[in-house]
Amino acid sequence: MSVSAIPETETQRDRRQQRFLRRVTLATACGEGLDGYDLGIISVVLLSISRDLDVSTVWAGLIGASSLIGIFVGAPLFGRVTDRFGRRRPFLVNIVCFVVLGVAQAFVQNVEELFVLRLLLGMAIGAEYAIGAPLLAEFAPAQRRGRLSAWLVASWYVGFLVSVLAGYLMLDVLGFGWRLIMASCAVPAVATLILRSGMPESPRWLMSRGRRPEARTVTLDHLGDQAHFIREIAGEPPAHGRVRDLLSGTYRPRMLLVCGFWACNVAPYFAIVTFAPQVFSALGLAEHAATIATNAMAVAGAVAGVVLMDRVGRRPMLIAPLWVCAAALAVVGLWPSAPVAVVMACFVAFAFFDAIGGTLTGPYPSELFPTELRTTAVGVAAAASRIGAALGTFLLPIGLDTIGIGPSMLVGAAFCVVGAVITQLWAPETAGRPLVETSSAELDPPPRTFEQAAA
Repeated sequence: MSVSAIPETETQRDRRQQRFLRRVTLATACGEGLDGYDLGIISVVLLSISRDLDVSTVWAGLIGASSLIGIFVGAPLFGRVTDRFGRRRPFLVNIVCFVVLGVAQAFVQNVEELFVLRLLLGMAIGAEYAIGAPLLAEFAPAQRRGRLSAWLVASWYVGFLVSVLAGYLMLDVLGFGWRLIMASCAVPAVATLILRSGMPESPRWLMSRGRRPEARTVTLDHLGDQAHFIREIAGEPPAHGRVRDLLSGTYRPRMLLVCGFWACNVAPYFAIVTFAPQVFSALGLAEHAATIATNAMAVAGAVAGVVLMDRVGRRPMLIAPLWVCAAALAVVGLWPSAPVAVVMACFVAFAFFDAIGGTLTGPYPSELFPTELRTTAVGVAAAASRIGAALGTFLLPIGLDTIGIGPSMLVGAAFCVVGAVITQLWAPETAGRPLVETSSAELDPPPRTFEQAAA
């Protein structure tokens, strides 16, 4: 081989790696986008469903929270299955389920059937949370892991915004019924299914199971040369962890951290956006305009999170946005009769900074646990986050009818304060470090006191 051919070969190898990373990022990001689309579309048609099926306030809360309840079941269940049997097949099967269940929504006849379908869809979404982010983290190089994984969460906000825009278009302009609008989530699901066909197994999972030749083959075929395998994959230790290890020793505080910050990040956001028309109407805002503006700012915040992810570090991006969100919701809660411009500015700030912090739900949980427990841990964290989200989504319409909009927003602010304190005390820094190192029990501990964390 001539010397002039060497740079060309290296270039081709780099291009192959970049193509594969783009594909696996897009395949996982589309799954997150489906979650955003599914949860966003229900906020557009929930009033239509309530009128058509004569839904009570309690049933409205249950329908709004049904997918979140399904995530609570599906995420840890499929997370454990994926840790035991590999990433590739569950990564494909859950999207097949999403297509089938999405189409089935077009044929529901009563609120009970809709609740069951939404519950099962939530289980498929839960599987996506448990599988997608860990799979991408296991393929991504250390220096790009944060940014690539953050695109997953950014895609969630894009999917939510697209669902709101498409939902209002289908409902108000095209005159589609709510059943067909709900079933529209099957269309992007089919595209995601095509993207995932032929996806290889995670080389890190193969290494943890002692299947070194297969891991090396996957790495050389898709991620580069022998040096990449040695630098990124070959140091993966054999599987020895047990599920109960997540509740003891080094991993217990990490488990509490990821469950806590994730729940506090998503609970007020899900509650507000699911019942956006009711919330904004109670505050005297134009419902459609406020809903679209809030979700557009969430997309902007998620993109900002992607850009800042590996530059700022994990701790600052967890802590500061939660404090800003707490302040924004507290202003609305204490001053619900404020001028429209003030209220709208608070919701825009909340959506923007909540999304910045939310981008950490992609890479951060995956970085803190070893390969043999990674999808189980992420699944449990996703489930715990949906306990708070489901509770908030279920209780918000009841709160609006009883204690009113102001106290309801103060409850959301309290969630953000709890999340900020948890992360300031317990969150270690993982940016730019190898996955084997960040998931190790020897990772540098976080500050032990609030004064140390503040410093």
